[in-house]
Amino acid sequence: MERIIIVGTSGSGKTTLAQQLAVQLNYPHIELDSLHWGPNWTEAPDFLEKVDRETQRPFWVIDGNYSKSSHIFWPRADTIIWLDYPVWVNYWRMVRRTMQRVFGREVLWNDNRESFREQFLSKESLFVYIYQTYRQRRQKYHKLMHSEQHPQLSWIHHRSPRETKRWLKQLPR
Repeated sequence: MERIIIVGTSGSGKTTLAQQLAVQLNYPHIELDSLHWGPNWTEAPDFLEKVDRETQRPFWVIDGNYSKSSHIFWPRADTIIWLDYPVWVNYWRMVRRTMQRVFGREVLWNDNRESFREQFLSKESLFVYIYQTYRQRRQKYHKLMHSEQHPQLSWIHHRSPRETKRWLKQLPR
């Protein structure tokens, strides 16, 4: 495990696990959201260049589901961790995270902030996004896991947060 990708539905805990794993292995953490989002929630024009630059290192942990950049780092990776949790787990985690971000006025990438209206009352909400993409994403990763498209990848498939915690604890420090 030298170049690790963490994927899963929004709210599954990809970034949290990536941060923990990066600290434990002493690897750089690459958060695709931080590379993707520019000011005012616009896409950074140099997103793909940043992804390419960051993943040329010998060791890293990357988190995110940006299909438009996966052609860059999937061939470079050796391990993929799929957080395949029940949809209710993702929704619950998203509620908790969003409440913390909104009411804590947390500053995200490039001075962006989440708003209550955008997250709970908008068609652009991540809650709507989870509903729209959950089944498709599961099918996509299941198909990829059983294909020969990336034969260099070792897949680690976690179906619950408890399973992920147990796995993380047993890793060498």
